[in-house]
Amino acid sequence: MGGHLLTNCAAVIANDGEGLRVCRNVDLLTNGPSIVAIGENLRKGGLPAGTITQDATGWFVYPGLVNTHHHFFQCFVRNRAELDWTKLSVIEWLDRIYPIFSHLTEDCFYHASVTAMAEMIKHGCTTAFDHQYCFPRRAGKQLIDRQFEAAELLGMRFHAGRGGNTLPKSEGSTIPDAMLETTDEFIADCARLIDTYHDANPFSMRQVVVAPCQPVNCYRETFVEAAALARDRSVQLHTHVGEGESPVIEARHGMRTVDYCEELGFAGPDTFYAHCWELTHDELRMMAASGTGVSHCPEPVYLVGAEVTDIPAMSAFGLRVGLGCDGAASNDNSNLMHCLHSAYMLQCLTASTRAHPVPPPVDFLGYATTGGAALLGRRDIGRLAPGMAADLFAIDTRRMDYIGTRHDPLSLIAKVGVGMPTDMTMINGRIVWAKGEFIGLDELALFSEAEAALATVEF
Repeated sequence: MGGHLLTNCAAVIANDGEGLRVCRNVDLLTNGPSIVAIGENLRKGGLPAGTITQDATGWFVYPGLVNTHHHFFQCFVRNRAELDWTKLSVIEWLDRIYPIFSHLTEDCFYHASVTAMAEMIKHGCTTAFDHQYCFPRRAGKQLIDRQFEAAELLGMRFHAGRGGNTLPKSEGSTIPDAMLETTDEFIADCARLIDTYHDANPFSMRQVVVAPCQPVNCYRETFVEAAALARDRSVQLHTHVGEGESPVIEARHGMRTVDYCEELGFAGPDTFYAHCWELTHDELRMMAASGTGVSHCPEPVYLVGAEVTDIPAMSAFGLRVGLGCDGAASNDNSNLMHCLHSAYMLQCLTASTRAHPVPPPVDFLGYATTGGAALLGRRDIGRLAPGMAADLFAIDTRRMDYIGTRHDPLSLIAKVGVGMPTDMTMINGRIVWAKGEFIGLDELALFSEAEAALATVEF
């Protein structure tokens, strides 16, 4: 594997560990999976054999975005106006949508994963975490395996969250019997996936996260055993917390969800929760004290209509924060770039009602890069610096869309938004998307295969 030299970049958004900064009119050199240098006139020092040179005049080069919460399979339930959860609670909505999910086949999960990851790559995401908790009996147990297959096809750096639901509907969950697993089934498959796929080495392209779906739909022992397995195998933990279920958990267990997870040992620096919009300041402080992180998914806030996640408080209390797309249950796209803009704008909407100020736009870029890397336990991705993974995307800013914006590359994505695919996306030193095409792949063929799988779904 050779390298790439991007010459005369208008701006490289670098980070040597001291925060994001802009390097103007520089080159960026990669070799194999990593970044070698960022600076002026890098040709002068000689280039590694096989280096491909790319004129990057006018390009803003950013660290690849890191997605920390998604449900790829839900891409096959998009743009369904009849599933209007603006009129439903989360629990009511789940009661309506799970029977649809139970009809998905193994091929549906594979093609939905290709669909989600392809859209993310087009919009600058280079590392994807997916929370795959849906295991209909008709689809079998190889669904995560097929996701790794899809990630390899596209060249995506992939963290698979092996989810699961164990509490039957008769005992208060929202899960159809056709999608239930026992705790033993769930834990055994998590162990199998870790043994088969998890790679903890630098520049790893495959990792596994133990991720029971949510406390409201699982037995207590499911979470206890999940935490024990994850710590025995040194992998991360993940689940849904604070998205409308706290009153149910309180009625069932006598405490709200954050306290419940703390009691079960499902908290700490190896753990991150998705959503957390309904949490109190005391609960946020408790999470900060334990080191538990948050994957903030801004776009579901539009549909839920409950409250805007208190990112200013999370920032003030020192919580680790990353960003996630979430699935089409609550976000009909897989565009993390768009989520970055949404996250900032939502905080502006509620700024006058908050006790803490809205973080500056650059912080939202940080949540989507170094913040996401930290949630996933990665020190080799999320920033552009020598020795880091060559995960990046480039935007040619020589367009009318960017007039008046180019003075501040750090704020551009959060404050202005980027409404088109990237001009180039690189993952692990390999260009996977450029000039409107997936390198080495036929997008029309991918589309046709996914549409054929979608046609088998019963609505």
